[in-house]
Amino acid sequence: MTPTGSLMTGDDYLESLRDGRQVYLNGERVKDVAHHPAFRNSALSVARLYDALHDPATSGVLTGVDEATGIRTHKFFKPSRSAAELVEAREAIATWARMSYGFLGRTPEYKASFMAGLGVNAGYYGRFAANATAWYTEFARKALYLNHVIINPPVDRKRAIHDMEDVFVHAVRETDAGVVVSGAKMLATGSAITNAGFVAPVGSAALAPGKAEAFALVFFVRMDNPGVKLVCRTPYAQHAASPFDAPLSSRFDENDSVLLLDEALIPWEDVLVYRDVKRATGFYAASGFPNLYNFQSGVRLSVKLELMAGLLARGTRANGTDEFRGVQAAVGEVVTMRDMVWALTSAMAHDPEPGSGGTVVPRLEHASAMRMYNAQVWDRVHELFETTLGGAPLAVPSSARDLANPELRPLIDRFYRGADTSAHDRIKLLKLVWDAIGTEFGGRHELYERNYSGNGEQVRLDALRWATGRGSLARYEALVQDCLDDYDLDGWRRGPWRDPAHTD
Repeated sequence: MTPTGSLMTGDDYLESLRDGRQVYLNGERVKDVAHHPAFRNSALSVARLYDALHDPATSGVLTGVDEATGIRTHKFFKPSRSAAELVEAREAIATWARMSYGFLGRTPEYKASFMAGLGVNAGYYGRFAANATAWYTEFARKALYLNHVIINPPVDRKRAIHDMEDVFVHAVRETDAGVVVSGAKMLATGSAITNAGFVAPVGSAALAPGKAEAFALVFFVRMDNPGVKLVCRTPYAQHAASPFDAPLSSRFDENDSVLLLDEALIPWEDVLVYRDVKRATGFYAASGFPNLYNFQSGVRLSVKLELMAGLLARGTRANGTDEFRGVQAAVGEVVTMRDMVWALTSAMAHDPEPGSGGTVVPRLEHASAMRMYNAQVWDRVHELFETTLGGAPLAVPSSARDLANPELRPLIDRFYRGADTSAHDRIKLLKLVWDAIGTEFGGRHELYERNYSGNGEQVRLDALRWATGRGSLARYEALVQDCLDDYDLDGWRRGPWRDPAHTD
């Protein structure tokens, strides 16, 4: 396999994880995340993405050259300068997404939604502009895998941010080497197997001037920082009995964790914003991040919905219900949901808006629509699967071992067969269905998709704020006024309906 520039290979990526990071699971520190059963297969799944960057069969779709820097990287890792380049970036995202069937959400290109524009927008960060350029260069050249933590833990959120110094991330003190930081952030999805974390306040954070400067920080934290600990949730991969029984959770469990910073020294070269309440949240709009991360999530969800449409079609056929009118309508609905999400990515790519430094980003209005629609899709997918397939995913043997039992196997072959398939194939299919929607892994994905872009109220409030700020809402209200001006108590005031004899 021929390397492409300095982009990491799968082996390079796995080796980068062996850096002494402090990852905690079940009360113990994980010695090597690349080999631990809770993380091994998910790390291997990510390594497969990196190998695809160098594979002649996929490298042309996945990689391109940033003409401004000469760096060859993943096409979404570099800024796009035309609608055509956004379309190419979409194909690169989709190619990676199909390698996990859409079930790895925070793959390395997710954070490219911010990092791709970091170099061309370096001036926004003032005295830390050189840091922005340097981080973009390293990120793009190697295709680094970054995680993302912006949410404060849900500890007494009715209190002001600056009153939560014991919990929320804040600057403790300065040194010549950097800023010492303490506090916690969530939810660090996939962080145990990433190279570094991006830490910032959430865009809607109320940072009070004169009070919250210590909390107004945006920085990168490397996973081997001795002041960093990751406390992981219960893993699903570790307890997956076999691929046959858990085909998704055994390899695509991107463990979520809480990032704990305990007097962590953040070198000045890793800082983007320091004690600046405006820049600490203003960078979201300035960077094009909301425009781009919704683009990436929409492409990934489209692929996930492709799998679910295929699963429901095959599941109903195996049940012998595929010719029922209502069942066909359910399958058709999943198909249209996939097509709706994909169509929004088409609008985002083909109808972009200007970004920084001669770049383009997906139009914010389209990204906002994607953000709200996507949060509702997965609930409906669950409902359609549960009502259309009924108890079929539960009526399967407990594990692959049952099929290996010579006493049971003839009975299983007889009583578990499908309308158009063998018992083995029907059970295998329904195990996949259940892992997607019914296991702990499946339940986590329902919660993940619903809250991916933040709480539902904030999603809608942001949409209103953007529409107000961009003048869209004013145009909509002007249309109402146009309609009101057509008539009054004395009849039509204008237009073809107006009585010619009418005089003002």
